[in-house]
Amino acid sequence: MAVTRPSPTAWRVVWWFGFVSLAADMVYEGARSVYGPLLAALGASAVVVGLVTGAGEAVALVARLAFGPLADRTGRYWTLTILGYGLTAVCVPLLALAPRLGAAGLVFAATLILLERLGKAIRSPSKSALLAHVASAVGRGRGFGVHKALDQVGAFAGPLLVAGVVAVASVWAGMAVLAVPGAIAMVLLVTLRRRVPDPGAYDVARAAPAVPSAPRRGWWAEAVGAGLSGDFFRYAVAASLTTGALVTFGIIGYHLTVEGLLPVAAVPVVYAAAMAVEAIAALGVGAVYDRTGTRVLLVVPVLVALVPALALGSALVAVLAGVVAWGIAQGVQDSTVKAVVADLVEAPRRATAYGVFAGVQGLFAIVGGVTAGWLYERSLPLLVLVVALSQLAALALLADTFRRSARLHRAG
Repeated sequence: MAVTRPSPTAWRVVWWFGFVSLAADMVYEGARSVYGPLLAALGASAVVVGLVTGAGEAVALVARLAFGPLADRTGRYWTLTILGYGLTAVCVPLLALAPRLGAAGLVFAATLILLERLGKAIRSPSKSALLAHVASAVGRGRGFGVHKALDQVGAFAGPLLVAGVVAVASVWAGMAVLAVPGAIAMVLLVTLRRRVPDPGAYDVARAAPAVPSAPRRGWWAEAVGAGLSGDFFRYAVAASLTTGALVTFGIIGYHLTVEGLLPVAAVPVVYAAAMAVEAIAALGVGAVYDRTGTRVLLVVPVLVALVPALALGSALVAVLAGVVAWGIAQGVQDSTVKAVVADLVEAPRRATAYGVFAGVQGLFAIVGGVTAGWLYERSLPLLVLVVALSQLAALALLADTFRRSARLHRAG
């Protein structure tokens, strides 16, 4: 039976998803660009900054263990996507109230940061599953890469907007103004939902003969990835070693301000530049991935190992070089790394797989965030050494995983 596709072309839908992410990224990346100085202004130490930002990334990742299977079981991909974006649009502007709460301001801000990251967890498996359907019609590496590039336009513009507001007013006014792109993101998303109710119609695999579905497993079995392949789990652990060891920008921003390398208003500008680098990396590496396959991902552990050695130094030029390395690593981790998951897992279980993958990443992220904050206050050389050793392990595991997968593919 022929597949009936909605009227917008696949590329148009990919771009539309990208515009939603562009507006939403203005909100949460604008906020993330000043989380270090923001938390420091509320009395946080480096350990607290590392804990909050690391825990935030962990929530954004680990909670997907629940929301991935929930999306696959209920089919409510759009509902979860809209709910998740809604949390981001509301929580970030509310950070403007934190300094008015006195001693409770730090707890209030930390809670909002975690809730905003929960919104990311709620929407990401569903959004990635929806996008994977559409991107299959244009090449998943390119589709995810273009989406990420548009996403990063927002991640570039948001910090610049915040920087301008901070320069003339305050960091708190910078949070308040982010309510505007948040509202735009929600309008775009609801419109896209109305125009394209079933992105699965674009999936080229849908035209293939149906195969009997596997028996439905229990909730917790699905949440921890029962039935997913060994290749998938090896890849998840290897990629998560790079995620956990990548120092958060919260720590980098904290370092820039407490060491007096840059004024607070300049930190979002540095973050915006990193987002521009991230966009270019996502596009370039995505295109290379479609042509050459997984080998391109072996550069990620090298970049992650360079970040603390450069970005947490005392020379501004070296710090900025470290930020560039951070941006490239982030770009690959948040685009091409996801494309590999879509290639390893069949469509009916992709949201679950994205949830499990993110859950493994989250466990590594919270350990990495706390460890980086703790080591930052005690011994920078030790922090550099620990990250380097972890990336040697990641590189070896990635290379072995890709070799195994290639052998199985040839045998099949």
